[in-house]
Amino acid sequence: MSTKQLSIDEALDMDQVKVDPRWALRIPAHLATRRQVLPFTMQNGSVLVACKDPTDDQSLQAVARYISEPLSVAAAEPDSLFRMIQRIFQDTVRWSGNQAEPIRIQFTGNKPVDPEGDNVVALGDEIFHAALIRQATDIHIEPGTNSVRIRLRVDGTLDDYRQLPLSVHNALVSRFKVMSGMDIAERRAPQDGRFTLNSDHNSEIDIRTATIPTKHGERLTLRLLATQTHDLTLGRLGMSSRDLRSFEHGIDRPNGLILMTGPTGCGKSTTLYAAIRNLIDRKLLNIMTIEDPVEYVIDGISQVEVDTNDKVSFHKALRSVLRHDPDVLMIGEIRDEETAQTAIRAALTGHLVFTTLHANSAIGAITRLIDMNIKPFLIGSVARLFAAQRLVRRLCQKCKVPTKMTTDQATAFNRDNIIGLDVFMPGGCKYCAGTGFMGRIGLFEFIPFDAEIAKIVASQPEKSHIEELLKERNCRMLVDDGLQKLFDGQTSVEQVTPVISPY
Repeated sequence: MSTKQLSIDEALDMDQVKVDPRWALRIPAHLATRRQVLPFTMQNGSVLVACKDPTDDQSLQAVARYISEPLSVAAAEPDSLFRMIQRIFQDTVRWSGNQAEPIRIQFTGNKPVDPEGDNVVALGDEIFHAALIRQATDIHIEPGTNSVRIRLRVDGTLDDYRQLPLSVHNALVSRFKVMSGMDIAERRAPQDGRFTLNSDHNSEIDIRTATIPTKHGERLTLRLLATQTHDLTLGRLGMSSRDLRSFEHGIDRPNGLILMTGPTGCGKSTTLYAAIRNLIDRKLLNIMTIEDPVEYVIDGISQVEVDTNDKVSFHKALRSVLRHDPDVLMIGEIRDEETAQTAIRAALTGHLVFTTLHANSAIGAITRLIDMNIKPFLIGSVARLFAAQRLVRRLCQKCKVPTKMTTDQATAFNRDNIIGLDVFMPGGCKYCAGTGFMGRIGLFEFIPFDAEIAKIVASQPEKSHIEELLKERNCRMLVDDGLQKLFDGQTSVEQVTPVISPY
């Protein structure tokens, strides 16, 4: 066994550490619990093992029986290590769909998987548990020519988790189909399903399952939707204090249209959910939502889910909901002219309407609505706040590395005056699993509508006219917010450049 003691000024706070399940799940639960040890990531060619007592050679020898790679020892704060081990190994999970069955996590580690044996069930449960540990938003099961690749989407990036023999593919997919209420005999047509995981430490997770046939077999994607919203607050989204004031002022209006724009997966709905939580914490309101699907369950509001069989379509639900006298109405997405027209009418008749739209910028949303045959004077009448949003990875604050803005980087932002300014790049440490990043943060731009802007929009001006007015008012665009977060050390140039390049 090859081990080395890390030079650490203070013990690791495991509550702040990103644990990689590829290593944590290599050892059995009884070893981690009894010895208080946990392999949690690989860095510089060795696996880091968090230990309550770094001098306990017997515990390290026990870990080495399950991990052939060199080990490095990291002292961990005992209470936080105990909590992390409890969360990983003592979690009890139940799933509910058409049936209800407890998931008792059995870790397969590097054992061969028998497609006819019970360990396929254990393998499926382990994949779920790994996704919960990594706080993944999606699980991808992708059959190839000779193997099945399991990948987890974490902080918007796909990470490889395991490579499995192709022989286990059908049994593993069938396991997930049973849980999702799908037809396991149908393998040549796409299917959709859902179920819920109830976990002691991760509360409730709604799982949406989708299959599609490919050349090498069925591809399966599972979307994990956290239904608990106690941490969903406006202050956690990454808005600057100025933008936060502007947003709070917009959502405090008694009526009108609050519109979030951006590509799929940029956090638009999350921002609107946080806005709803902000309102219900302060006011007594009748709030109703129409969503496809319901991503977060919020107590105190009525949430309507669109039926894929069109029994409850967006149009039908929207017309019906307006008869229930809502003060605030959230429409998951404006997809077509009919939905846009109904949303505008709702805003005109005294409702505060939250919704989203696919557009590159807040100004671009005006053009998109006009393309949907919404008259410009109606947009000017109902608009209260239009916003654009993107998500970028947040730098780990414990290992970020200072650097200088290069000429090429400044050119990408079209700002020659920022050449040579201090920015930061990812490093890589024990806390962030060597990635240099911890979580994600939003980039925002806002158009707060007042009488002057509304009048200009109503006259159907050129986009450049609105941009000029916003510049005169010192309104920040996406690129400005991105640059500010660069200089503040919250993200890196490589993260910001791709999301603002089409803008």
